[in-house]
Amino acid sequence: MTKKIIVTDKAPQAIGSYSQAVQAGGFLFASGQIPLDPQTGEMVNDTFHDEAHRVFKNVTGIADAAGLKLSDIVKLVVYITDLNDYATFNEVMSEYFDEYPARSAVQVAALPKGAKVEVDATFLIA
Repeated sequence: MTKKIIVTDKAPQAIGSYSQAVQAGGFLFASGQIPLDPQTGEMVNDTFHDEAHRVFKNVTGIADAAGLKLSDIVKLVVYITDLNDYATFNEVMSEYFDEYPARSAVQVAALPKGAKVEVDATFLIA
């Protein structure tokens, strides 16, 4: 099995020791995306709604770089600092998907750079 590292300027550069995404075994594994603007490197955190949109835009950038679409996602893991924002996350997510992937959601104490939400995605490569 071979693996391929995916790198794109359409999503934030890694802020730690990880790749934006790795393609292996018929899947693409996207690292957790927080609401960093890939052009400025600054957090987009005016509102939770804005953070959620930025996260999906970042995941879309990774998908584009790998020749995939959000509809190719088979599993999302959502890390959220306040489950009171869960309904808002669902509203934003509904703007990006016609059919939903499998998903887990976990409330966490904190996320990098003070983000309120982080999403990692597993894509199926057809």
